[in-house]
Amino acid sequence: MKSFVQIAIDGPSGSGKSTIAKAVAARLGFVHIDTGAMYRAVALCAQRAGKNWDDEPAVLSVVENININIDYTESGQRIFLAGEDVTDAVRTAEIGVGASKVSPYPGVRKKLVELQQSLAKSRNVVMDGRDIGTVVLPDAPVKIFLTASLETRARRRCNELAALGLDYDFDQIVAQIAQRDFDDTNRKFDPLKQAEDAAVVDASNMGIQEVVDAILHIMKEKGVGNV
Repeated sequence: MKSFVQIAIDGPSGSGKSTIAKAVAARLGFVHIDTGAMYRAVALCAQRAGKNWDDEPAVLSVVENININIDYTESGQRIFLAGEDVTDAVRTAEIGVGASKVSPYPGVRKKLVELQQSLAKSRNVVMDGRDIGTVVLPDAPVKIFLTASLETRARRRCNELAALGLDYDFDQIVAQIAQRDFDDTNRKFDPLKQAEDAAVVDASNMGIQEVVDAILHIMKEKGVGNV
């Protein structure tokens, strides 16, 4: 039976996990799985159904029959909600707030973790999120905890929104990310934390390629993959 390689990248909101994971996957020919986008899709689905994100039973009623699919193109991962491509729709700051509200719910996490683990069983993957190395892929041979300063992360988020043609307020983005950090690290179920065997990479003053090279170096040191 073929053994597939799993690379887990965790870190706080706006640290660049998805960008870096996508770049690493491209360099290695692996599949990139952005788990954060899945939680954003849940928030979007609940919003469209008229459910309050703070109402756990209401959100769970949506999750029971939610239809989230992932497809992969030359441009990367695409997220589909009931057949609709919502890749861009889930990237707004508002939906990010919604994701932080619905992601702590055990029922939501159970559903998405099962899907994420299933995806990682049949392919070489680079998976990013907040509990990949600790919960989703605890046996991954390479675990990275990617971080950056709050200001750096806020600037990056603003650049993402600007690229989508969306308005933003820097101070508001800073406040939202700070709140997200607090929520993620203090939630009761599967909080954001560094796995004991994860390598820390601080990307505050590093470019994308520098971070990618650092991760590939860690893989090489561990003898994982054909780096």
